[in-house]
Amino acid sequence: MVPGALGRTCVTAVRTPPRPRNRRNDRTGARLRALRVSSESLTPDRLFLATLRVRIPRTLWTGPFSSAHPELRIDVLNRVEVSPDLSVSDHWISGGPPGIWANEISAYPDIVAVDPFAEVGEGSLYRIKYQNPPIVGLYQRLHLPLRFPLRVQAGYLAWEVAARYSEFQAILKHARAADPAVHIVSIRRGPLRSHLPLLTESQRQLLTDAMEAGYFAVPRGITLTALARKLNRSKSGISEAIALIEKKLLEAALHPSVAPV
Repeated sequence: MVPGALGRTCVTAVRTPPRPRNRRNDRTGARLRALRVSSESLTPDRLFLATLRVRIPRTLWTGPFSSAHPELRIDVLNRVEVSPDLSVSDHWISGGPPGIWANEISAYPDIVAVDPFAEVGEGSLYRIKYQNPPIVGLYQRLHLPLRFPLRVQAGYLAWEVAARYSEFQAILKHARAADPAVHIVSIRRGPLRSHLPLLTESQRQLLTDAMEAGYFAVPRGITLTALARKLNRSKSGISEAIALIEKKLLEAALHPSVAPV
């Protein structure tokens, strides 16, 4: 307080400097707001295409393992469902001879079995059976195939998402529950490829089931015989149905009516 010219007391306000803004969060928020506004009249043939960077929970083996070895890169190549609670995936892990990480990975509580089986490039392949993480159940409820490979390094997952608006919102909500600081690396919107409407509902479901089972993975995660048994259909019936789907996809790719995303 300072004395005034007429003997009164004047109060001098002290202004607190504003906190610096997080420019990255501002940019991400601006992109989401723009997409949200333009999504009010979305039609079912629009997709959100995004890449998320998510910190992996400590309850999943890839989180603590990759945090303990930040120099390693882990590529999850496929997924085959063994039971409602278990899956098997082939993992490529950079560095070291085959089997060097098997004992360490086996010690995590969500791991059932680890089978190192090949040296590829500058790393090795491991076939790992594990308890399904919650994201598997979410994708099954949304009837979406997981996009592979999933890339893991230093405790973070680079997660590529291709989904309609409502599905994307459900996935983003799940990601934020796991990591409130989830970062949207990129996001855009585009049309579905023109060949998708050519498939019947049963063909789309078969394509989704086959992709989730790893039939189209490289290397293939399941044989045609095993896929037929898993879907409770004949091998010849599955073979003919997949051949017809592939024929439609190839014809649409060679003669597209609209530009692909």
